[in-house]
Amino acid sequence: MKKYRKIDPLDIDEVLFKIEKSFDIILDNQSLKDVTTYGQLYDVIFDKIKLEHSDTCTTQHAFYLLRNAIAVTTDTDRCSITPHSKLSKIFLKEDRTKAIEEIECELGFKINLLQPRKWLIDLFGIFAIISLCMLFQSWLIGTAGLLASILGFKLAGKFGKEMRLKTVGDLANKISRESYLKVRRDNTVNRNEVEQKVKELFMDDTRLDPVFLLRK
Repeated sequence: MKKYRKIDPLDIDEVLFKIEKSFDIILDNQSLKDVTTYGQLYDVIFDKIKLEHSDTCTTQHAFYLLRNAIAVTTDTDRCSITPHSKLSKIFLKEDRTKAIEEIECELGFKINLLQPRKWLIDLFGIFAIISLCMLFQSWLIGTAGLLASILGFKLAGKFGKEMRLKTVGDLANKISRESYLKVRRDNTVNRNEVEQKVKELFMDDTRLDPVFLLRK
């Protein structure tokens, strides 16, 4: 793809991977070779999705599925769970990982609620850059630094995770864009939603201003 503004190509690849996973499509080099605008990308995605259109709201359905999973796995009154319910009160720190795993099992897919702490990722990222620079002065020190950075990233991903989302509604929005077809489960898509979900995936991963995601 061409003409992306102020975005790291690795971030683009990550977003495209998420789009493929969410909509169960393959965005290969052949299908993307002539894509130069976001509008063209949306059209390619629409063409790849071979499902009937339905006006049902995916985010609303995601909330209902999530509410049911929370109620079943945590023995919480379903009626007490609203989009404004605090995730910190549902997933208590002492058993958070286990509770999330149980909800994922009930839903049938990953929700990826826990993410590595941003400051740790930034720290090891800076350390990796410094180590790369050190390679030109001392191969041994630079290599050791890179290995330490890789180990740091792995440890941060395993032990240094945090819950960045605040409410059940936030989580419903997240899973509706990252697991779109799994949420719907009726073999349809709301084509009016697809473009918005793709925009949200780009904004989440690249922090790109929405103005750059308009059709042109």
